[in-house]
Amino acid sequence: MAKVEIYTKAFCPYCSRAMKLLAAKGVVPQEYDISLGGPKHAEMLARAPGRTTVPQIFIDGTHVGGSDDLALLEREGKLDPLLGG
Repeated sequence: MAKVEIYTKAFCPYCSRAMKLLAAKGVVPQEYDISLGGPKHAEMLARAPGRTTVPQIFIDGTHVGGSDDLALLEREGKLDPLLGG
């Protein structure tokens, strides 16, 4: 199974949507809550240049984008191969 990391904020509906899709795939991602900013927020900005919204999702260290991008990968049948499923 691939390593999945997701940067989130509290009460973010897009974050919840992404987490539900990942859960449906049996994935428990490493979640980084950046609601209060801090080093993880700076890390996200460095890893996903030009992206300031959440969620930002990484699979095996590769940036796949946000919630809409994750849903598109699922619709196109590309998410399972990325997850190793």
